[in-house]
Amino acid sequence: MKRPLILGTIIVAGLLAITVFGQQSAAPAFKFPPIDRIDKISENLYWIPGEGGNSAVFVRSNGVLLVDTKLKDHGPALLEQIKKITDKPITHIINTHTHADHTGSNAFFPASVEIVVQENTQANMQRMPEFQTDAGKVGMPDRTFNDHLTLFSGKESVDLYYFGAAHTNGDALVVFRNARVMHAGDVFAQKGPPLLDVRNGGSGIAIGETIAKAAAGIKNVDKSSPAIATAS
Repeated sequence: MKRPLILGTIIVAGLLAITVFGQQSAAPAFKFPPIDRIDKISENLYWIPGEGGNSAVFVRSNGVLLVDTKLKDHGPALLEQIKKITDKPITHIINTHTHADHTGSNAFFPASVEIVVQENTQANMQRMPEFQTDAGKVGMPDRTFNDHLTLFSGKESVDLYYFGAAHTNGDALVVFRNARVMHAGDVFAQKGPPLLDVRNGGSGIAIGETIAKAAAGIKNVDKSSPAIATAS
């Protein structure tokens, strides 16, 4: 196949994805499995599938960092799994992006838990009705970043990156530096075509460049966890 035809095929596929997901709900409908296990990825780093995007659990010296809180009302189930590995308190939450299957149980956790997101995700969350009530405001971010932020230090360092629009316009790539593992949220949702939410800034035009920038800008990563558990 000649190069112009290949490029044209890619562009058409991207536009088709925009059309399909641009008309669906902010979080595409999947039948998620239940929350019934916690899997070890590496030392002090775990993965909880089910009831929304997969959650990462990083056990630090004085607390737990949780990445993504799944759908609404699943905070207790998350805690049940986390308590299997540690009794340390959750001190930080990172939301990889705005969707309800990644932010839905934010408000379950105490106001003392620091919630961190990319700054465009904060703006997107402000438009969500669930975060406009007094109870829901507890789940809003406490801290934002633009293109890069490092949490903690030494072997506990966690790097947050943003390279541009992809699944949304606020996708945070979370790198557990010592483990050499990246939690990519719905930028790497599953084995298949990308999911694009144009209503929250996702772009089939920009996603290729965004991923290329991430590949060039993030070093020393051996594993990347998908956001949705699949059988294959």
